Amino acid sequence: MTETEFDFLRAYLKQRSGLALTAEKRYLVESRLSPVCRRFNLAGLTELVGCLRLARDSAIERAVVEAMTTNETFFFRDRTPFDLFRDVLLPGALATRANQRRLRIWCAAASTGQEPYSLAMLLAEAAPRLAGWRVEIVATDLSTEVLEKARLGLYNQFEVQRGLPVQLMLKHFAQVGEQWRIAESLRQMVDFRPLNLLQPFEQLGTFDIVYCRNVLIYFDTLTKADVLRRIADQLAPDGAVLLGAAETVIGITESLMPDPEHRGLYRHGRAAPPVSLGAPASTTTTLGTTLGLAAPASPPTMAGLRWAAR
Repeated sequence: MTETEFDFLRAYLKQRSGLALTAEKRYLVESRLSPVCRRFNLAGLTELVGCLRLARDSAIERAVVEAMTTNETFFFRDRTPFDLFRDVLLPGALATRANQRRLRIWCAAASTGQEPYSLAMLLAEAAPRLAGWRVEIVATDLSTEVLEKARLGLYNQFEVQRGLPVQLMLKHFAQVGEQWRIAESLRQMVDFRPLNLLQPFEQLGTFDIVYCRNVLIYFDTLTKADVLRRIADQLAPDGAVLLGAAETVIGITESLMPDPEHRGLYRHGRAAPPVSLGAPASTTTTLGTTLGLAAPASPPTMAGLRWAAR
């Protein structure tokens, strides 16, 4: 691969996915795109670049972008964002949305589904308190390949052991050969959709809670600012955004600002924000100490809890 071809691929990937590659990432491009060449019977990266320049094969174009995206994820990743949902955001929603009885959640970089399914498990645990509510989890990702896996809800032993308490695994999963499938009731709770965050997403509507975790780190500052501004446009006035542990809005945008009481939580960047969707910080506990450890023998009933039609 020549320098000219590498520069073309860097520009192509940034335009198509927002991925900002430094010159030191040449090895990564070669290692991830070589399998794409073999898959489409191309002689090498030079021929691949030629195909991309001609823009005649959407399958190759999609495969290139998907090959370069990072899909690292696991159940209840980093724990704190899920503690905040269970102990702060959900109780806050129950209080502030008691009249509307509607809650919309968006997982903006859902990958193979562990994040939205983790939230679905928490909602299933809270089903008695959500009787009569309309709850929607929209989960999006750039990669159609990972979304197919997410919809299946089928994970290997390693995947279910990463971050998932054994009580929840036994409660919400059934073994299928050497793999584990998440319960149909939980799969029905999540609406998986393909979406490129660089493209308009106002058609998704307004959300009360947005998880956009561990994706902004791959963007340059201008792209981060644009995505965060547009997320803020889709956020309810008292809504909340959760970013990854290595991500922040500070120095990037004024559309959102850190919640002074909860690290990793962001609100609308207004001088006088409305009453927040949330509860006192002192209520937060740790997932590993409470979640699933005293679970009933059978899953909680979800009768009366309505999931948005898809």
